[in-house]
Amino acid sequence: MNSTLHLRIRSNIQKQILSGSWPPGYRIPFEHELVARYRCSRMTVNKAIASLVSAGLIVRRRRAGSFVAEPRVQSAVLEIPDIRAKIEERGQTYSLQLLSRRRRKPAGRREYERTLAAGGDLLAVRCLHLANGRPYALEERLISLVAVPEAASIDFSLEPPGSWLLRHIPWTEAEHRIRAIDASEEEADLLELSSHRACLELSRRTLRGPEHITRVRLLFPGSGFDLVAHFAPLGK
Repeated sequence: MNSTLHLRIRSNIQKQILSGSWPPGYRIPFEHELVARYRCSRMTVNKAIASLVSAGLIVRRRRAGSFVAEPRVQSAVLEIPDIRAKIEERGQTYSLQLLSRRRRKPAGRREYERTLAAGGDLLAVRCLHLANGRPYALEERLISLVAVPEAASIDFSLEPPGSWLLRHIPWTEAEHRIRAIDASEEEADLLELSSHRACLELSRRTLRGPEHITRVRLLFPGSGFDLVAHFAPLGK
């Protein structure tokens, strides 16, 4: 088996997926079509496809072919919310305050930062989302500049980082963690809350295949945000 060719086939397909050229649900060429295109054995093509299935980028459907996988969210919240869009859907005016933005190395004692950085730098962004001029959410975000190097040149005072990432960076998997916490004194001041007021904290990590893209912590006043998910019994 030509292992070099197997890696090239995998890389070519992966680039089509991660660039967004092949969106979720797109049927990739059948194996016999790839065999003809690359002039190789079916075993070589099968190995390339199998590795993409293992990475979560492709799903196989019996008798139908192989398809680009839908993004996977592991939580009770079945979407990644765009805060600006959510506010505007309510008929409110959205605005943004960029509190800080800096490029830095991962903190040595924080394993999740080292994993996200993947040997490179992180872009740390802190901002305040406002609805009709009132604080709506406090955001603290880390972006991997290995996975998303173009983020280093984006002015996040003009476009919120979450909105920009959703529009420009394909993702395949996300995980939410949600809990109620008391805001710190500084957080309460920024959100215009009384000290130690209960807030909803949403922490999320987002991946593209095996590559970590971003981690974000969002803090919402407890009475200012709701999370809704729709469910049906299995098999329905």
